[in-house]
Amino acid sequence: MTFNSENIIREIRAEFEMLLDFVTGAKAQTATADRIERGLFRRLLDLGAKLLLLFFVVRAQNCSREPLQMEEGQELPYHDERKRTYFSIFGRIPFWRPYFYKSGVGEAPLDAELSLGSDRYSDFLREMSEYLAVYVAYGKDTDLLERFFDLKLSTRVLQQVIDADAADVEPFYAQKPPPSPAEEAEILVIQADGKGVPMVLETPAEPKVRLGKGEKRGRKKEAIVTTVYTVACAPRTPEEVVAGLFYQDQNSDTQEETSEHPKPQNKHVWATLDGKDAALDRLAKQVAPRQGSHIQHKVALCDGCEALQSRIEARFPDFNLVLDFIHPNEYLWEVANSVLGETNEQRTKWVARKTLQMLSGQTEQIIIPEFRQLAQDINCSSTQREKLTKTANYFERNLPYMDYPTYLAKGWPIASGVIEGACRHFVKDRFELSGMRWTQGGAENLMRLRAVAENGDWDAYHDFRRCQRHSRLYDIPFPGQDAPEVLALTPTSFVTIPTQDYCELPLAA
Repeated sequence: MTFNSENIIREIRAEFEMLLDFVTGAKAQTATADRIERGLFRRLLDLGAKLLLLFFVVRAQNCSREPLQMEEGQELPYHDERKRTYFSIFGRIPFWRPYFYKSGVGEAPLDAELSLGSDRYSDFLREMSEYLAVYVAYGKDTDLLERFFDLKLSTRVLQQVIDADAADVEPFYAQKPPPSPAEEAEILVIQADGKGVPMVLETPAEPKVRLGKGEKRGRKKEAIVTTVYTVACAPRTPEEVVAGLFYQDQNSDTQEETSEHPKPQNKHVWATLDGKDAALDRLAKQVAPRQGSHIQHKVALCDGCEALQSRIEARFPDFNLVLDFIHPNEYLWEVANSVLGETNEQRTKWVARKTLQMLSGQTEQIIIPEFRQLAQDINCSSTQREKLTKTANYFERNLPYMDYPTYLAKGWPIASGVIEGACRHFVKDRFELSGMRWTQGGAENLMRLRAVAENGDWDAYHDFRRCQRHSRLYDIPFPGQDAPEVLALTPTSFVTIPTQDYCELPLAA
């Protein structure tokens, strides 16, 4: 079965006339805007399906049926018209194209000319469904596609599409040039942190009606999140930092000042389940091309995880390791809650005072001795003693990375808000949704596409992916595009209608 292009054109013209009647006819005069908008959307999807079918039919009609010359010198004669289904954003579009065959070798050259993939799912549909998938659960993704586009895409197919399309992420970043020095700031910053991802048990245990105390239905595997960026120097005093943390609501001037702190430039985020060493090896590859004479300082921000600290020091010996100030500050809050109580009115002032001491370089001289002395007090409970001792030990072990007066004077960042946000947003907000369990491969592939989206490389990556796929499948160059601006889903892709050209009467106020 084949389609006649003239018949399709007549149907399209008739359908367009019905569209005009839908918005200007008698029924439209009493319709609500919502009814017209919804009806237009559905009818435009149907019209898009017919127009896309027409495109395929015309391209197939224009294909030569002369014998196909192969590179090996073999000649394939025209055999018949073969059906192919194209699953697009408009729905399934079946079409027939010429097929050439001889002695077990067959070719449909139109597939290469159209740069079709090996499966039936269109690149536009893939891109839309994948972009949803990096932010919402697979089930919600497929629900949205069905609700608004009447597309029935299973979560299994969605996972397969993601697995296939994530394969070129590493090659994409390997060939992507680094930012130019003019686009960079003077401090090169790296950060790393870990966040657990709930995993599917490799050997599922016999299901239980009710779990025992401490039992869980899955286990977690640590995802190491890394980031590299540059930022401008911002010298400040310990007092300014404390004021911004504790008193910005009462001090509008301080609040305005903190909002003007330099923003990270050219941030690149990544996450992997392959372990700390693999994560830092990849981070090193991202860091190397961004070094140069324009970089005046190198800072590695990290929490108190000894395993990460030792690896960062070994892997990046020319970086200054800085303990993320937020972590010791949290320890101070825990001590305050334990010693003073969470409802004590003096709690915030006490933490602010200790924070100022810490940022002023008095951790070793004042805070640690004071906490150890309090822990020896006969009135100290066992819980309070444990908290005080734990905090003193943490501070003592991390003293080499807590020279905050020097860091602040040089204008270095001392808080890893970028990576903390990445751990929460990049990993937790997507991979720890209720009831989720991941295989390592499935999580890893989604993390790659999520990194592409978060790094602002979505359109560039999919351009690269399409070219890579084309080169793997076909022996002809990737087809040129006459109008590349229509390929990306960006606001500039849409036309703004000049209202005054169409309005004869004043618009309603």
